[in-house]
Amino acid sequence: MFDRLEEIFCEVDDFCKAFEEQWDAYLIGRGATPRGPEPGLCESEIITLLLALHSSGYKYLKNFYNGPMGAVLRRYFPGMPCYERFVTLQKKAFIPLMFFLFSRLGQKTGIYYIASTALPVCHNRRIQRHKTFAGLADRGKTTMGWFFGFKLHLVFNELNEIVALKLTPGNVSDTAPVRSLTKDLIGKLFGDKGYIGKKLAEDLLRRGLALFTRVRKNMKSLPISLLDKALLNNRNMAETIIGKIKAFSSLNLPKHRLPINAFLHIIAAVTAYQLYPIPPENIAFYSPNPPAITIG
Repeated sequence: MFDRLEEIFCEVDDFCKAFEEQWDAYLIGRGATPRGPEPGLCESEIITLLLALHSSGYKYLKNFYNGPMGAVLRRYFPGMPCYERFVTLQKKAFIPLMFFLFSRLGQKTGIYYIASTALPVCHNRRIQRHKTFAGLADRGKTTMGWFFGFKLHLVFNELNEIVALKLTPGNVSDTAPVRSLTKDLIGKLFGDKGYIGKKLAEDLLRRGLALFTRVRKNMKSLPISLLDKALLNNRNMAETIIGKIKAFSSLNLPKHRLPINAFLHIIAAVTAYQLYPIPPENIAFYSPNPPAITIG
């Protein structure tokens, strides 16, 4: 991203200027004049810095901001305040960044993959003492075990672009947000065994979205075409995309002391991926050992 930093900033800045005109029309008033020194950074500069962070591979904002990378960025943004001041200022970019992400969502191609990932907010031993996300996060379970935090649900197309997303407490099942996530989608949806459900498959099919999943050992598979088998085999790409988002982003939610800052960084991480999605590969339409599969 750093070789295109100016280009990204110009894109973000153009969006923020257009967004601010639209947003101001719906505001009753600006409220009280903020006290203290001028922030030194506008919303588009804050967003650009957040996108740079979540494309850098740094796991901690402080190391990124106060380290060699921060020194390089100060050449582009001479108004960068100290780290503590930036932590205070960053939440002002929450709303424009959220709408910028919506403007960058992927194409509706008719072929989609759905997956979820756990976002813990503390170690399991500290659940009883945790306060930052009290009333927001909850205890959930994945194939990796129990955790306390949130689940990020994502829908991708075959171009590896994120089409829809939703954040829920950790105790929400994978199938619960599927209907709202896919309400504007038609075509084919591929998921893992966690999305098996006859009622869910029937509801989606009635509005034009066919759900394909692998089957459990005690289930009977239904015949489907070779193309759909190949597309289902390609569902593992969703795990690769989630792995990339987590590998290159600062999604250490336990380090945040305010929920809004944690949610801001989740949005920034997803947006940073959308700017540079994994290039799609040609799908192998034949597998010598196709898996047992079912519809619904």
